[in-house]
Amino acid sequence: MISSQKVIFITGSSSGFGRSITEKALAEGYNVIATARNTDTLKSLAEQYTSNILVLELDVTNPEQIKHAVDTAVDHFGKIDVLINNAGIGYFASVEESIEEQTRKMFEINFWGLMNATNAVLPFMRNQQSGHIINLSSIGGLTSFPTLGYYHATKYAVEGISESLAQEVSPFHIHVTLIEPSSFRTDWGGRSSVKTKPTISAYQETLSPMLDHMEQASGQEPGDPEKAALAILKVIESDNPPLRLLLGKAAYQAATHKFTTLLQTIEDWKETTINADFAE
Repeated sequence: MISSQKVIFITGSSSGFGRSITEKALAEGYNVIATARNTDTLKSLAEQYTSNILVLELDVTNPEQIKHAVDTAVDHFGKIDVLINNAGIGYFASVEESIEEQTRKMFEINFWGLMNATNAVLPFMRNQQSGHIINLSSIGGLTSFPTLGYYHATKYAVEGISESLAQEVSPFHIHVTLIEPSSFRTDWGGRSSVKTKPTISAYQETLSPMLDHMEQASGQEPGDPEKAALAILKVIESDNPPLRLLLGKAAYQAATHKFTTLLQTIEDWKETTINADFAE
């Protein structure tokens, strides 16, 4: 039976942003498919919200498991209105010293896992001629910092494909939104991130302070995950949701600095840029 309430499918519901969004959505009366690799972490929510939660085991690197979860969700609630691609990990290392096994694992989760979930729900959303895909990106999908090169690469990939996807699915009344947080108290830097400390002495001066700062700031980040969750629910209810939503003062400052500087560089080199065309 199709529910009158919006149905939200969330990846990575066990902790961090995913947990906060899941809890807030349930409290607001949404129907939620809460997924995690370890569903034991969701038992308390399943006991508290018996009628509007469906807990499913899901590893986003397993396409068959994704398909099964999406099919089960549609069978249970009759539809999926919103997909929140939240599952993701981080990796800290210099580009030169990054370990390929770790970077490929991160791409499998942050990019391919996100896209496999997206492609699994799209046929249902196209059929119902409505839907909203929300991709958890990062301020690191817009601007870059040392020690996070490959992490940035995964998020830039999410940003680029989300822009294309938004244009492709707009005729089907499907929205796409990128969420771009700065530092929030989700324990992302510790719980779900791997670090390869620099061993090449030339990188010590640049990378070590960044890694030290991340460790010292853990648990003291300015961003409030509960406020982020409420902001995402506000986007879900918007008739005209944004393609991008920055979250956090630091995200706003980093983005405006990046694009102000970029625009100035574009204008400084405008003549060289334009003169690269054939003469009219």
